[in-house]
Amino acid sequence: MHTHPFLHKIRNFLSYRLFTNIMFVLLGIIVFGVLYGNVKPKPMDLNLYEEAPETIRAPRTIPDEEETEKKREAAAAEVDKVYSPKEGAVDNAVKLVSSLIDSVIEVKSESADAIPPEEESLNPQTSNLNKQLEELKKRLPSGEENNVTKTLNDNILTTLLAAEVTDLERVESIVSTQLEVIMGDKVKEDDLKEASLNLEQRISSFSFKGELEEAAVALGKSAIEPTEYYNAEKTEMLKKQAREGIKPVEILDGELIVAEGVLITPNIYEKLNAFGMVEEDFSLKPLIGLALFIIVIISCLYYFFYTLEVREEQKQNYLILTSIVFVISLLIMKITGLLKQLEINDIAFLFPAAFTGMILRILLNERIAMMMVFILSACASIVFNEKFSGSVDIEVAIYTLFSGVAGILTLVSRNQRTNVLRAGIYVSFVNILIIAFLVLLSDVSYSSTEYIYYLVFALVSGIGSSILTIGFLPFFETGFGILSSMRLVELSSPNQPLLKKLLTEAPGTYHHSVMVANLAEAACEAIGANGLLARVGCYYHDIGKSKRPHFFIENQMNMENPHDKMSPETSKRIIIDHASDGAGMLRKNKLPKEIVDIAEQHHGTTLLKFFYYKAKEQGKDVTEEEYRYPGPKPQSKETAIINIADSVEAAVRSKKSPTQEEIRQLVAAIVKDRLSDGQFNECDISLKELELVKKSLCETLNGIYHPRIEYPELKAEGE
Repeated sequence: MHTHPFLHKIRNFLSYRLFTNIMFVLLGIIVFGVLYGNVKPKPMDLNLYEEAPETIRAPRTIPDEEETEKKREAAAAEVDKVYSPKEGAVDNAVKLVSSLIDSVIEVKSESADAIPPEEESLNPQTSNLNKQLEELKKRLPSGEENNVTKTLNDNILTTLLAAEVTDLERVESIVSTQLEVIMGDKVKEDDLKEASLNLEQRISSFSFKGELEEAAVALGKSAIEPTEYYNAEKTEMLKKQAREGIKPVEILDGELIVAEGVLITPNIYEKLNAFGMVEEDFSLKPLIGLALFIIVIISCLYYFFYTLEVREEQKQNYLILTSIVFVISLLIMKITGLLKQLEINDIAFLFPAAFTGMILRILLNERIAMMMVFILSACASIVFNEKFSGSVDIEVAIYTLFSGVAGILTLVSRNQRTNVLRAGIYVSFVNILIIAFLVLLSDVSYSSTEYIYYLVFALVSGIGSSILTIGFLPFFETGFGILSSMRLVELSSPNQPLLKKLLTEAPGTYHHSVMVANLAEAACEAIGANGLLARVGCYYHDIGKSKRPHFFIENQMNMENPHDKMSPETSKRIIIDHASDGAGMLRKNKLPKEIVDIAEQHHGTTLLKFFYYKAKEQGKDVTEEEYRYPGPKPQSKETAIINIADSVEAAVRSKKSPTQEEIRQLVAAIVKDRLSDGQFNECDISLKELELVKKSLCETLNGIYHPRIEYPELKAEGE
């Protein structure tokens, strides 16, 4: 994988770390710019006591503090007052009446004994009544709590003093009895007035002499008191518990706030204000939230690429490619979001959500694809929210996530474009299931037209993802020099012009290339290298031989070897040139760099031993450097394995019916020769991997050159 020359110049000018950091910052700015329009506050033209221009629902769930407070106060108001009983209240009232009557009787008795008969006869009504009244007042309680003199006026007391003792005893009995009855039913402070009236009616129902009825009623009213007093502390505690027992009221996501044409009352206006729908002041909160979201995304990407175990240059190429695909997906998302103006519900289901995962899996790997699907799902929940700015749509996030994951998992084989289309159909099926799940879960009735819309959206999303993937692939493959599996399969077709040329002009070389491809592919897969790249690279590695096919032994059918009549120097030049000639032909035909590198490096700097020693035998003063390939040495595992497989195939083919032991020794000798010659010093193949390569080559060669049964010759009939 290589980058565009312009990007390569920039990267050479900047350090790798600085270039990477600039890329992350630039990506963050782009994503922020794309999502900004979906999170910035957009106050609606809503005014108090005006009709709502449209139906408005809650964009998210928030606590309704005003309604919560109302319910708590209502719950507290429903709590009954708590009353605590006053012990001995009835006895106290009865004793008060009894004590008062006894005091009256005593005063009367004492006063009668103290008046001389002659004075009493002069004025029996008024002679001592005033003195009795004064004496009685002295004996009555004068405290603030039981100041009877404040309740019973002088007229009442005088009436009692003027009554007969038998009448006073009757008053005491009746009033005490009625007090016990009334106060026995529990008299609360709030009920005291009613209890007093009831007492008055009961006492009045009895016949009393003269003004004694009024005195009896007044006496009862002065004695009656509440038997239960209001307990403010306990009542407040119960009210507090009632308030705390009310759960906070919430305005639920999707809840109707106001229907179109309904008058906006203060209560509705407060709810709209709580969602920021009527605020005209610029708020930084949504922008800060978006910035935090971008920081999380960039941090995840940074950590992922930081821990990616590839070369620094390749890591940056991955980052650039991933960023471009991500931005393209966001732009497609925004364009799809603009279709909401057509007033089609749930237009988000039309978005080709699987495109990102599918193309990244083909171009890079499954891990990167899966990570970007998760990030894209989060972005989709912001872009496609159809409720209000600053909220997210979880349904869209679920749909995008499952659609993207389905695109990655169903893309089992990446080698043919038909597999991408098949994966798109699978994604469409998954889309239908996810939409059905979301629709049925919401328990909302939809029309048949809406169901058709959803079905069309699901199909277009899945198949559209495949079409976009196939459409963008050539641009990324060309722009970044990416050699995808699909491109490799296309290059392996015998109908490719260069392979057709090799097949027709150098059939022996073509057959040799196919054999080497079988060996190299199996060996690469044994150590985890790219077997398909090795196979296709082998098809083209000797394409330079098509320039002078008859100078190579595999193409010399029933003809003399032209090298027998040539000098070693000329032969050497022809043989060595096939590597550079092949690389030139491949570059001219714009084949991928990896294929060109294999053609150029598959011989490394190995020595043409046959012609070198032939020159030595002829007595010429030559050096090994003159008879070595110009290189460079293999730079990748695939090229190193092809280097071995190329020599092994030619060597084994030169033997007649080689045994397994001969094959093993031959393979081991060639690998040892390459190691001692330093041919693998510039690639990262290990000795352990070379052992696996030797084992794989032997197994494949044994399968090709296994012993065959000799069948007896068939004689012609009549012989």
